[in-house]
Amino acid sequence: MRTRRRPAASLLVLVALLVAACGNDEEDQEGSVQPQGEELQLTIGTKDFTEAFIVGELYRQALLAKGIKVRLRKDIGPTEVIDKELQSGRIDAYPEYLGVAVTVAADQEDAGSSAEETYELAKEFYAGRGQAISEPTSFENVDAIATTQFFAQRRGLATVSDLRELPSFTLGARPEFEQRQQGLAGMRDVYGLDNVEFKEIPIGEQYLALDRNEIDAANVFTTDGQLASGSYKVLEDSDRLFGFQHVALVIDEEKLEELGGRKFMGIINEVNGRLTTSAMIQMNRDVEVDGQDEAIVAERFLRSAGLLEGGS
Repeated sequence: MRTRRRPAASLLVLVALLVAACGNDEEDQEGSVQPQGEELQLTIGTKDFTEAFIVGELYRQALLAKGIKVRLRKDIGPTEVIDKELQSGRIDAYPEYLGVAVTVAADQEDAGSSAEETYELAKEFYAGRGQAISEPTSFENVDAIATTQFFAQRRGLATVSDLRELPSFTLGARPEFEQRQQGLAGMRDVYGLDNVEFKEIPIGEQYLALDRNEIDAANVFTTDGQLASGSYKVLEDSDRLFGFQHVALVIDEEKLEELGGRKFMGIINEVNGRLTTSAMIQMNRDVEVDGQDEAIVAERFLRSAGLLEGGS
């Protein structure tokens, strides 16, 4: 009897396993956009400053929550460096500022007269190289020129063009800023600033250099956490030299399709849509000023936005 009943029992076990497997497939399809049965991994790179680290962490954690394995390579360098990593295939994607994408990566002088035009120019450029971009973030982080409040009041500075009235001034910025059109080269062309002495200052050290009077003005970003202190004056860029700088994820099109195409981009777009200017300034401040870890800051934001399990 035992011999004859074994096949029936085995069949029942097999059926049960098949039913369970089908159930798991349905759960996987709902919970993950990564194609089943494939060991895929996305490598995301970031530039070399705090906000880039945070955005990279936001993407990594949001994607991981949907079952996509992500390797994060932080601190690669500016566009001139990280774009080469993307083209070589050493990374699959990275968050880029769209005005920089047009003027630096695409090497176009005109970055567009609106955020929408800048986005379309960047999208067209990347498509020509076999790359795609997500929808842009709600916030933009634009290059800006800042001084201490004391220096601005003493010299009567309100706009970038006001710097032209000074006998001379020292500008501190990261090395690549000197030659960029959306940088010192453009400041000279657009605002006629021939009275400037350039001084290389690593990203993150420009505020300390201002406080110590080592420089008169600094290149900063408009979502820097330090600006929340009220100690610094951001000079108005009345001619919008520094362009429109919303952020989008640039990704290799083949890798995008492997990872689920529109479903994958949906995850990135949902994160981008929640990234307001105030939220980004606060996260930057948490890391830059308060010394919190960017991974913890990113996780807290995603949970509060309801983009991770257990969020509010």
